[in-house]
Amino acid sequence: MQTRNKFFEDMSQLMTNAMGVAQGAKDEAQTAMSSMMDRWLSDRDFVTREEFDAVRAMAQKAREENEALKARIEALEKG
Repeated sequence: MQTRNKFFEDMSQLMTNAMGVAQGAKDEAQTAMSSMMDRWLSDRDFVTREEFDAVRAMAQKAREENEALKARIEALEKG
């Protein structure tokens, strides 16, 4: 009976070790994939959300100023 318990203990230890190795491999794969995606994205000319929002606000302000100047020009041409 003692050999049977030893067998199960060894199998349990083997499975525990295998799960540890699998978890380590998973973590390493995730890190590698994340690093690869970061490199790929940095090689592209993507802008950050903050940069996009800043340029969008500048464009909106320019449109508003343009409309105000257009109205002013029309008023000057009439008068």
